[in-house]
Amino acid sequence: MSRWTILALRAVLAASIGGSLFLQAVMIPLIARDMNGADPEVLDLRVPFLTVIVLGIVTTQVVMVCVWRLLTMVRQGTVFSPAAFRFVDIIIGAVAVASGLMLLLGVILAPGEAVAPGIVLLIGGAAVVIAGVALVVLVMRALLAQAVARDREATHLQAELDEVI
Repeated sequence: MSRWTILALRAVLAASIGGSLFLQAVMIPLIARDMNGADPEVLDLRVPFLTVIVLGIVTTQVVMVCVWRLLTMVRQGTVFSPAAFRFVDIIIGAVAVASGLMLLLGVILAPGEAVAPGIVLLIGGAAVVIAGVALVVLVMRALLAQAVARDREATHLQAELDEVI
């Protein structure tokens, strides 16, 4: 991966982390305040709704930090090592939790007339898509495991060849 690609991705990650912190510090309290004047049915949903939203933002932040750490490993040339698995596993877990949170959001919003049924269906579909992302990252983890095994094998074979020569 080129130096410019890593820098570009880090710039995107930094902006995204900054944006997510802005959401947590400014937008979530504003949304909570705006919901104060809502119908009683909507008012009952305020705490669980905002809790799920904040936790969803946290899962995104966890993924971004792990990707940042993996980029550091790429730059250092150590990404094909067992240490990378820890960050990939955390990413898989965070994305799986995000999928569960999206499903929970749909469950929270489903009863009553506060939200249209089509919106709840869209939220359920988004939960399935997010779960699919977790499965894709799981497949990528398997590819990383194969690459690490091949790297170990190549290192071992090179050491044997060096002994023979």
